[in-house]
Amino acid sequence: MSDKHHTIHYIELPAVSVGEMKAFYGLVFGWTFTDYGPEYVAFHGAGVEGGFEQSRAYIAPQAAGVFVILYSDDLEATQAAIVKAGGKIHRETYSFPGGRRFHFHDPSGNELGVWVEVSE
Repeated sequence: MSDKHHTIHYIELPAVSVGEMKAFYGLVFGWTFTDYGPEYVAFHGAGVEGGFEQSRAYIAPQAAGVFVILYSDDLEATQAAIVKAGGKIHRETYSFPGGRRFHFHDPSGNELGVWVEVSE
């Protein structure tokens, strides 16, 4: 068996506009992109490869489903960058055992989280 067997290989996020998604995630998180036509773009540098698919077929995302959580070394700076780039904070920062996190909506309405580890 390969070392890829049974691992998460790729994540796709729905997009109202791939251009807006590229601008947002490039500015906030420094991701890079490969365009595959006008309605699909792959993203790189996120820890796992993935893509944005421009499709109104499943916009807005359903409440029940996979929840993607990103890591940050500086939660407050990441939150400020998200707001500056046009993202909307959905759930303010809260603490839990071992860390802190907040939730945000990207330009297409996808909800993601960002967390930081906190030693106790």
